[in-house]
Amino acid sequence: MGAPDNDQATDPPADLSAPSRDVPPAQPRSRWTRRLVRFVRTLVIGYVLLLGVMMLFENSLIYFPSVYPEGDWQPYGLMFEDAWFEAADGVKLHGWYVPHQQPRAVLLFAHGNAGNLSHRAEGIDTLVKRLRVSVMIFDYRGYGRSTGSPHEAGILADARAARGWLADRAGVAESQIVLMGESLGGGVMVDLAAADGARGLILENTFSSMPDVAAYHYSWLPVRWLMRTRLDSLSKIGNYHGPLLQIHGDADRIVPLTLAQRLYEVANPPKQFVLIPQGDHNDPRRGLAYQAMDQFLDTLPAESRASVREGQ
Repeated sequence: MGAPDNDQATDPPADLSAPSRDVPPAQPRSRWTRRLVRFVRTLVIGYVLLLGVMMLFENSLIYFPSVYPEGDWQPYGLMFEDAWFEAADGVKLHGWYVPHQQPRAVLLFAHGNAGNLSHRAEGIDTLVKRLRVSVMIFDYRGYGRSTGSPHEAGILADARAARGWLADRAGVAESQIVLMGESLGGGVMVDLAAADGARGLILENTFSSMPDVAAYHYSWLPVRWLMRTRLDSLSKIGNYHGPLLQIHGDADRIVPLTLAQRLYEVANPPKQFVLIPQGDHNDPRRGLAYQAMDQFLDTLPAESRASVREGQ
C-alpha cells in the first residue's frame, strides 16, 4: 500500500486580528428617548380627543339651563302674566309679561346663559317700578318651562317670537320695542336689532362674539376655528342705527372689558358706554346702571328712527 497523500489543500487558519466586515447592529434607543416619544404621542392624542369632546359637547359648555320647577315661580310682589307662544319651528316657549299702568316704553329682556327667567324676578320688578316700563322676559328653548334644546339659531328664533307676542300684547309695533340683553342675551338682542331695528338697545356685560370669549378663557385651544356657535355681534351691530346704551363692569372675569369696548367701537351713534366700577359679571345690577337706563329712556325718540323694515 502506498503512503498517505499529504499534498491535499487545507484552509488557512482564520486571522482573528482582522476587523469584521459585518455591519454592527444598531444601538437600541435609549430609555429616556422612548419615554419622551410616548409622552409626546400621548399628549397629541389627548389634545385631539379633547378638541373632539369640546366640539361634540359645545352646547353643553355654553348653555346652563335650569328647567321647571327649579326656581321661584311665584315671586313675592311681582304681578306677571304668563306668556305662551311658539317659535317659527314650532318649539313651545314661555315668558312673563309684567305691565306698567302708564309705561313710557315697552321692553323685551333676554337673559344670560344660566338659570331661567324666575331667577331674574327681582331685577324685572325693579325695571318695571324704577324705570316705569312694561317688561317681557322669556326663556329660551330648554330653559324654564320652554321646550326643546338651546342652540344658536334656535335662541335667535325664540327672541323673534317673543318680540312678536309682546308687540301684540302691548299694542305697539315691533320696531317700537326697546331691546335689552345681558351677557349671552346681549348677543341675541344685537342680532334682533341689527336685522329688524328697535326703538333702543341696552346691552349689559355682553361680548363682541362667542369665540372671542372662548379664546379668552381657552387661549391654548383653536376655538375661533372650531366653534359652531358664533353670536357674532361685532359683525352685526353696524347694521343697527338706533340709540345704544352699553353697560359693563370693569372687573368682569367672564366677559373681559376689552371685548365690550371692541363691540362699542364699531357701533353707530348715538351711543353711550357706562362703566361700573369694580363690577363683576354676575354682580347684582347697581344704582349707576339704573340711573343710566333711566336717562337713556328719556332720550329715546317718540318714533323709532332705527327700523330696518321701514327703510329708515
